Amino acid sequence: GCGKSTLLRLAAGFEAPSSGKILLDGQDLAGVPPHRRPVNMMFQSYALFPHRDVAGNIAYGLEREGLGRPEVAARVAEMLRLVQLDHLGARRPDQLSGGQRQRVALARALAKRPRVLLLDEPLGALDRALREETQAELRALQRRLGTTFVVVTHDPAEAMVLADRIGVMAAGRLVQVGAAADLYERPATRYVAGLLGDVNLIEGRLGEGGAGRLRGLDTPLGTLRAFDHHGAGDAGSPGLLALRPERLTLATEGLAGTLLDATYLGDRIVCRVGMADGRVLRAATAPGAGPAPGAPVHLAFAPEAASLLPGAPAAPQVPA
Repeated sequence: GCGKSTLLRLAAGFEAPSSGKILLDGQDLAGVPPHRRPVNMMFQSYALFPHRDVAGNIAYGLEREGLGRPEVAARVAEMLRLVQLDHLGARRPDQLSGGQRQRVALARALAKRPRVLLLDEPLGALDRALREETQAELRALQRRLGTTFVVVTHDPAEAMVLADRIGVMAAGRLVQVGAAADLYERPATRYVAGLLGDVNLIEGRLGEGGAGRLRGLDTPLGTLRAFDHHGAGDAGSPGLLALRPERLTLATEGLAGTLLDATYLGDRIVCRVGMADGRVLRAATAPGAGPAPGAPVHLAFAPEAASLLPGAPAAPQVPA
């Protein structure tokens, strides 16, 4: 609902922009029909032709271009090897698994050797185990080919696995663009912070000269300002301190609270700690023995582990 698929359709030429330009290496694609653009699109539904076999599906776009039969056959064989389906060329789509149909659609999109490949929720129809396996294959394939992939997904974890750069969209706008680590460690807004994983958001107002505190938090904001990449505002303005649970540790001194519960998740234990003012903070620690629920505890964190954000309301909760 935020415009992800519309953005792909604009790039592919299936929609016309009401304003602005779509540039590829400086060339404006306005007026260039979809079949003349050096881009190709893989649809979420795969859109395979049921009456054609695997080889025929991959060959379709090449045949429409007027390539000779020997060249089409060579390109189809190359694509089948690339997606590891060279033994299934004679099968029809209804004889394939979901993962195999996904590979056929990918091979058909790559057969014309586009400069940019557009993928609209390419793994959405796969179960979890197959999706994770295909993510690694898709990433390896992109690196091998060197073709630019633009992938739309509503799954933040999938975006972090696949992407060199991520663009977070909300209400038709790009909220933040950057590498996965940048968005995770230094989110620009509370919406981005909450989208890319669990986060503690502590609300308050900035003190004079950066030396105030957020709702009694025992860390001077002046120390934290040095790590603020986005500008949290002037003294007295609303502010948010964003802290990932894994950046909070149980310590002998620091923020005082009471351990409410601890949940074992295999590679980590997530502790919920109740503070005196009613806040509940989450800290992720390594598995092992720890205090029992109800015990007094302290939480500590390094100043560089926190991000100061503007204290504006959260962005609309739309898919991104």
